[in-house]
Amino acid sequence: MRAARTSVVAAISALTTITAVAGCAQKSDAKGSDAIQVTASDSACEVSKTSFPAGHVKLAVENKGSKVTEVYVYAPGDRIVTERENIGPGTRTSINAEVKAGSYEIACKPGMKGHGIRQKVSATGKGKLPKRDPRLDEAVAAYRTYAQKQADDTLPAVQKFADAVKKDDLKGAKELYAPSRVGWERTEPVAESFGDIDPKVDVRADGLEKGQKWTGWHRLEKSLWQTKKITAADHDLADRLIKDLKDWQKRVGTADITPTGMANGAKELLDEVQTGKVTGEEERYSHTDLVDFKANVEGAETSYKLLKPVAAKNDPELAKELDKQFAAVAKLLDQYREGEGFVSYDTVSESRRKKLSDAVNALAEPLSRLAAAVVTK
Repeated sequence: MRAARTSVVAAISALTTITAVAGCAQKSDAKGSDAIQVTASDSACEVSKTSFPAGHVKLAVENKGSKVTEVYVYAPGDRIVTERENIGPGTRTSINAEVKAGSYEIACKPGMKGHGIRQKVSATGKGKLPKRDPRLDEAVAAYRTYAQKQADDTLPAVQKFADAVKKDDLKGAKELYAPSRVGWERTEPVAESFGDIDPKVDVRADGLEKGQKWTGWHRLEKSLWQTKKITAADHDLADRLIKDLKDWQKRVGTADITPTGMANGAKELLDEVQTGKVTGEEERYSHTDLVDFKANVEGAETSYKLLKPVAAKNDPELAKELDKQFAAVAKLLDQYREGEGFVSYDTVSESRRKKLSDAVNALAEPLSRLAAAVVTK
């Protein structure tokens, strides 16, 4: 969930020498003449071009501010075309995306919160992309099927969770809570691309905008684990959760999915792990963070495996490194399995959390280069 990140950044810093924020922002020169230079600071978001040809677009981002920042490309309606989180002070990174002709906004978010500092830009031309490897079209089609299945499978799981809440079955609702979130966590970048659904179903208390009513999974999580009491208001929240997720389920098929979007989405999922799961911020009441962690990694690996035939052809060393690092993260996660799930995250020491963070960082860096590797050469 793209919540307000002030507390998240503080939590990351508190984990002794964890390099989560700086580590997830790749140090890259990214200075090709064809790139759009995006210079972010604590009070500005400067772009070198406000008009550029549609097609494969590269953003060369430099954070000259003192705060961790994010960079987004928004289509009308705040639909997310692409994004990159956790760009640390003094670091650079590059973002590859496929952009159709039209009007957009490039936004920098110092402190990783709020509406962002925005610049209006436009992609010109007919929006035609160079002919690409047919295997990438197959990857997009397969990922669309995967994302839809995750949504379809989520609804019955959430219905069971909601039914337990409405029956005031505290124990049953607790057991069903984490499994109900797996499909969402695997495909979260698709859900977040719509802009309006994520704040309804996955927002945390510190992510609420002024005047926003708190709804969704985490509001119910607080009742189940902190308040330890289910109320009539929670019954209504359970119904609302089902309604909002049905909206997500119907809209998955309309998502604008591209090969570079899949690659960037995989990186976003690793950012989710680093800023929310490793710190324990995401599931602060239930401590079921490792279930989300596993789902995020599974979603990222699915995107990678679908793109791998082309990525391995264009950059075989990158593919080898990604295979190695995905395997390393899976092996590390297996150490925390308990029955069909995982241990409660509040039992994981800071030193062991650092090992998880280091493993995620080791995967995030090569994963950040996947989008460039699938651009047709």
